[in-house]
Amino acid sequence: MTDQMQPGAVRPNRRNSMQATPNTQHSLALGYLGLRRMIGLIGILLPIVLIVGRMLFESPGIKDSISVYYYSVMRDVFVGSLWAIAVFLFSYRYDSWDDFLGDVACVAATGVAIFPTAPDKATGQQIAIGWAHGVFAVCFFITLAIFALWLFRKTGPDGPTPKKRLRNKVYFVCGSAIVLCLVLIVLVQNLFLPRNPWLQALHPVLWLESLAIWAFGIAWFVKGETILKDNASSADRVINQGVGGKLQSS
Repeated sequence: MTDQMQPGAVRPNRRNSMQATPNTQHSLALGYLGLRRMIGLIGILLPIVLIVGRMLFESPGIKDSISVYYYSVMRDVFVGSLWAIAVFLFSYRYDSWDDFLGDVACVAATGVAIFPTAPDKATGQQIAIGWAHGVFAVCFFITLAIFALWLFRKTGPDGPTPKKRLRNKVYFVCGSAIVLCLVLIVLVQNLFLPRNPWLQALHPVLWLESLAIWAFGIAWFVKGETILKDNASSADRVINQGVGGKLQSS
């Protein structure tokens, strides 16, 4: 295997390697773009589907947080979407750090799905499970923020193209929005709501969670080159630039 890969080439990693060829590189690049788009699409649609779906199939009004939709007719959609995101993240093997953080985000998304938030009038056990839900949720969003603020903004040795500079701005805004929403959620739940109960009617936590999920979805959707793509796609650049060594089969 060559000591240094060509710019833009998909890197090898620890799982199920096979000899790299232009055709396999092209297929893998297209696969990564598809994974990114699917992850982004689920993120963008999830809050909308949960809110509108409950209004249509259960009752009018909205819940106080995204997680509370677990206790509604939309439970299967909520849990199923998290499992789908977890599977896609586990399958995401673009580079070593992407591999590692994808696994971390996969575990966190799975934890959010398995351990529901505490319901009203929760028992001690449900409260403990709710704490686990919160820890996994924070870990999930922090990992997604790292993807947007660091990994997605990395650039090859040739420097960023004009479209890449625009995408980097989108990633920065999305990652910053995720972090800001997390901080505001903590402040709202622990400072503002106890002192201003009337704020609960505005469902601030729900909207902050939705904004964070939308920011995550938009970042991945853009990373999938759905919009702001260069003239040559990632798959085309792989073929044009070549690659040495072995690749993981995904």
